[in-house]
Amino acid sequence: MALPAENVRYTFADCLSWEGDERIEIINGEPFMMAPPSRIHQEISGELFRQLANFLDGKKCRVYAAPFAVRLFEKDGDEPEEVDTMVEPDLSVVCDSEKLDKHGCKGAPDLVVEILSPSTRRHDRLVKLDLYQRAGVREYWIVDPENKAVQVFLQNGGGLLRLCEDYGREDVAKVNVLEGCFVELSKVFSE
Repeated sequence: MALPAENVRYTFADCLSWEGDERIEIINGEPFMMAPPSRIHQEISGELFRQLANFLDGKKCRVYAAPFAVRLFEKDGDEPEEVDTMVEPDLSVVCDSEKLDKHGCKGAPDLVVEILSPSTRRHDRLVKLDLYQRAGVREYWIVDPENKAVQVFLQNGGGLLRLCEDYGREDVAKVNVLEGCFVELSKVFSE
């Protein structure tokens, strides 16, 4: 696939037509290329996925690892040509099966996890935090491999995502949107 052209507005329909292994998100029609994840990133993602999937076994909520297309603002009846924002969070937990379709998730997941990398640190903390807040994501985790830390943002009554917990490597993190779910961070940050 050729890289997306500058100054062109892209939609989810374009994403569906792209071939190749490149990971590209679109935000308000603008493409954002994503670097391949590091080994440490993948180990952290895998362990988080394992713990969440084990907890969710037999329950209605599901966890999905990237690449998984999340069209945050898509509404029922929208055509792919009308959807100009599609992101691929590192992990997404979706409890409403009506939001799931053959392409991924339409609307806001209940929990989104982003694992920081040098190239995404600012993007995940600013652009994606704003997107997830506007879309109505109930809980957003920012996982920092370098500092072996997790910041948990929860939606307050006014629809804003506010920092509510800061966890370190030895902590057990509570997943607020999943009653009774806790993540052992010593296993997540094993190195």
